[in-house]
This record gives sequence, structure tokens and C-alpha cells, in this order.
Amino acid sequence: MSESQNHDEKNHNGVPAPREDAGIIGVRKGMFGADNGGDTSGYGGLVRTVTLPGATSRPYGGWFDEAADELEGALEEQDLLPGNAIEKTVVDRGELTFHIAREHLVQVARTLRDDPALRFELCTGVSGVHFLGDKGRELHAVYHLRSLTHGRLIRLEVSVPDSDPHIPSLVEVYPTNDWHEREAYDFFGLVFDGHPALTRIMMPDDWQGFPQRKDYPLGGIAVEYKGAQIPAPDQRRSYS
Repeated sequence: MSESQNHDEKNHNGVPAPREDAGIIGVRKGMFGADNGGDTSGYGGLVRTVTLPGATSRPYGGWFDEAADELEGALEEQDLLPGNAIEKTVVDRGELTFHIAREHLVQVARTLRDDPALRFELCTGVSGVHFLGDKGRELHAVYHLRSLTHGRLIRLEVSVPDSDPHIPSLVEVYPTNDWHEREAYDFFGLVFDGHPALTRIMMPDDWQGFPQRKDYPLGGIAVEYKGAQIPAPDQRRSYS
């Protein structure tokens, strides 16, 4: 079991790290939350709230405080106020997440990679998330960074509005992000500025829309595979 898995969100006294309540941003019905198409999942009656974790108060516990202190100190040495770059720090489900302002993302990532006390040499990819109820911050990009030197794992998260989905590319810092950024662009419409070739990676080049956004229709789109047409989901058998 890794350090982060064994951390269990507790400080040095074994007490859970205090965290603010970010509040409920929505209520999801059905498995995927879609209400404008057929639900073939069999979970049409499922109702659950969507809540995002708020900022965590210090001490975070374990090595989390050490990593946060080192990152903040390294940014100060570069004449960047940590509060301008780090919007909030969250400890949730045994993971440490820094929510980063997009204009400082590249500098923060390079600092995490190059600082000897941090040395997060590997980014295992970026994932897109779409929260319709997180007004002004609907689109989230989530990065997992691993330190091979110190055996640690952290997350970075950047939030942008649907109306302005631009985020700086991290390919120059972590070349492994090349195809991951293309995938997040393809499915969520996140635009990674500075990417060497930001084109669709799964969907056809002329595809309209971004299929993994929550406001994308669950049904109603037929798909052709080498001449054979697959009916749209809302025209197939329903389980609800």
C-alpha cells in the first residue's frame, strides 16, 4: 500500500483534517444524469446529490504538509505568491489536490517537476470532468503527478467556464500529456493552448460537439461502422 493510500486523511494526532463544506452543486438522476434522451442503464430511478469538497485546513497530515510547504516556498522564491497560484488545497479520500489558477499552471507544474524536494517527474495524464452546476467553473482538468524519487502521488486540478475552456498545455513540461490532452479536448472540449497538434483522437474530425459533456444528448445519434448503422441509444431497448 502506498503512502497516499495509507494516509487516510488524518493529521499527526489521528484526527481527520478539517475541510470546508463546498455545498451541493446539483442533483443527479439516473446513472449518467442525462434527462434529454433514453436511459438504457437500468438506473433511471437513482437520485443522488453532487457535492464538491471544499478547502482543507492545516495540518493536512503525513507528508502532505511537507509537500505543500515546499511548493509554496519554491513559488515564493520565483516571486509568485502561493495564494495567487493555488486557489485551494484539498485533502479528500487520502489524496492531496492543489487547485491551480490556469494562468500559473505551467509554472507550478515545472516547479513540482524540478524542485529537488518535490520531484514529481511523471504526469500519468489529464482527465476532463464536466460539472454543470459548478457555475463559472463547469469544466475541470485533473492531473495525476507521481514522484518516482519520493514515492508520492498528488493531483492538480484546474477549473474553467464552459464559455472559455482554455487551459495552457503541459506537453512542454510533461511530454506524456500529448495524447491525453487530445483526448480531453476530443471528449470535453477543453482547449489546451500551446499543444503541438490539438486534433481529435477518437471521434471523426468533423464530429459536432463533445460526447462526454453532461449536456450532450444520451440518445438520438446513430453511428455507422463500415457501412453498418447502429441505432441511437434512445431507439434501442429500454431497461427503465
